[in-house]
Amino acid sequence: MTRILCVTGMPGCGKEELLKVAESLGLPVLRMGDVVREEARRRGLPPTDAEVGGMANAERQKHGLGIWAERTIPQATVQTTLIDGIRGAAEVAAFRAAWPGRVAVIAVEASPAVRYERVKNRARPDDSPTFEAFLERDRRELSWGLGEVIASADQHLRNEGSLEDFQREARELLERLLEA
Repeated sequence: MTRILCVTGMPGCGKEELLKVAESLGLPVLRMGDVVREEARRRGLPPTDAEVGGMANAERQKHGLGIWAERTIPQATVQTTLIDGIRGAAEVAAFRAAWPGRVAVIAVEASPAVRYERVKNRARPDDSPTFEAFLERDRRELSWGLGEVIASADQHLRNEGSLEDFQREARELLERLLEA
């Protein structure tokens, strides 16, 4: 049976590490952020959090909170796929409408202090340069309903310990979901 595993969490929580584990298991991964960044590139926007995040937010306001899910759905295959970057209930609803009864949401969780250290260390161009900017990004993403999606997720993975522990727990969770 086709399964769509939607991955959510605050910036820097470790979603990418979960996706790496999924890829090591041979699962395809779609990143909604790639869809957003591609649209920003198409528009000639610089790859900063303010520009990319601002454009993503403007699109949500113009087309509805599920717009990035709607733009991601055509890229999904008919096999089990992980979709990263769920930010709100409207996105979950769009995926559940596209694949009734086959969607599960996985929330990756970590404290703000741990997440900020990870964001500083990964140094992506669209990452927040200061703790205040990091918290502003959190507020923006929470305004889209991210907190509700995390709270109502079907599965939760806490990521406060070692990378090895998280990878083991992620592998166990994915294997369990694939068997279901």
